Amino acid sequence: MRRAPSFVLFAFFSFVTIFGSANCRAQSAQEPADHSMKMDHSAGMEMNAAGMALMQQASGTSRNPESAPQEMIFRKAAGWNLMFHGVLFLADTQQTGPRGADKLFSANWFMGMAEHRVGKGSFVFRTMLSLEPATVTERRYPELFQTGETAFGAPITDGQHPHDLFMEIALEYARPLGEKTMLNFYAAPVGDPALGPVAFPHRASASEIPQAPLGHHLQDSSHIADEVFTLGVKRGIWGFEASGFHGGEPDENRWNFDFGPLDSVSGRVWFRPNDAWEFQASTGFLRHPEELEPGNLVRTTFSGSWFKRRETDFTAITAGYGVNQKDAGNHSGFFTEATWHTGMNSVYGRFEAQQPEISLLLTDAIIDTAETRALHGTVLALTVGGVRDFLRTRGFELGVGGDVTFYGVPDVLQTGRGFCGTTSCVLGVGYGSRPVSFHVFFRLRPPAPMGRMWNMRMSQPMLGHDMGTMDHKSNQ
Repeated sequence: MRRAPSFVLFAFFSFVTIFGSANCRAQSAQEPADHSMKMDHSAGMEMNAAGMALMQQASGTSRNPESAPQEMIFRKAAGWNLMFHGVLFLADTQQTGPRGADKLFSANWFMGMAEHRVGKGSFVFRTMLSLEPATVTERRYPELFQTGETAFGAPITDGQHPHDLFMEIALEYARPLGEKTMLNFYAAPVGDPALGPVAFPHRASASEIPQAPLGHHLQDSSHIADEVFTLGVKRGIWGFEASGFHGGEPDENRWNFDFGPLDSVSGRVWFRPNDAWEFQASTGFLRHPEELEPGNLVRTTFSGSWFKRRETDFTAITAGYGVNQKDAGNHSGFFTEATWHTGMNSVYGRFEAQQPEISLLLTDAIIDTAETRALHGTVLALTVGGVRDFLRTRGFELGVGGDVTFYGVPDVLQTGRGFCGTTSCVLGVGYGSRPVSFHVFFRLRPPAPMGRMWNMRMSQPMLGHDMGTMDHKSNQ
């Protein structure tokens, strides 16, 4: 039976919090600005081109373009520029249909960075952590038609796994080579190789959406790979990157490291014709990425993003395509998502068309036969939602939001059916014709005393960047 109490408790908590925040809003409007949080303007202006190139980063080498705002705290101490940012969602999900579930969970991540100039170049040390191993219980949160990785010795279906505690530990160095060229080197025990678009936690177009896209494991799931080494070069509007890394996905123990041999490679090309548009194409060979599924895969992705802002308001759009080519067959997916933010309000949407592994979804088991390879179908998912920032105090922004996802289910997934492997047969359960998912959530962002820094990039250096691309307006 499906459980209802979590939704009732969450709705009650939401009502009490919103009602009680009225006095807080009145008080915070009269509070003086927290001058202890102000950034020293000279700290930012002292950075050279290489330093600013690294300061624009959010996680690993997946470049975070204009389309990825990051809320940050800045400090300067003993020649170091120190930064922190993050986000926390507290969400309740409800799903209909034979395979629906409900759950209260928190998706979250926190990052600290330290930048130091050495000669013409700059070093950045970066750590990204997530408490999702504790805040996403049972090693997953419900998400219909989602697959990827394992929990309790079985493949995850209809659920999204939590991130590891250590999402990134990295050292990066950037140095100008002439007027238009920048060299960049990135090394990380855990980090982001040159494969895929900007990972969904860092995209502005997905900044208000608490759940992962269905195509995560077709496009950007390698953003927490192990033992990553990347060399990048940027010249003008073009950027080129090549990575070597361990191709295995993290195991179900989300508190540790998953080191392994340097057995996988990837390459990526970036094209940024102007401040609004950015495109990437990438491909990578991943050796034995899935713990329970034998074989290698080749992943190829394409994406484009558009971003426009006016002071603190912005519109961000991203579209992308990814395909996994492996022994058991090819699977591909397309997504497009957008967020429009104005004043205290945000509206967002996401559309996906995904070719999933049919037998895995129906049976929760890996069955590789001629019959299962011949099964094909496309799942459609449309998400629409919004967020209202109802409390802003001392730079923190607390918002409440919600969304609904409608699914288009192919005939092959609507009803259950059985499949036989080499040793046994498994009876699958279908999804019905019209399942729906609902989310209601709180979203907490940290202070950004100098305004939102929109030009956060990962390891794609950018010459000539200055503080002018920062939004200096205070959101207090």
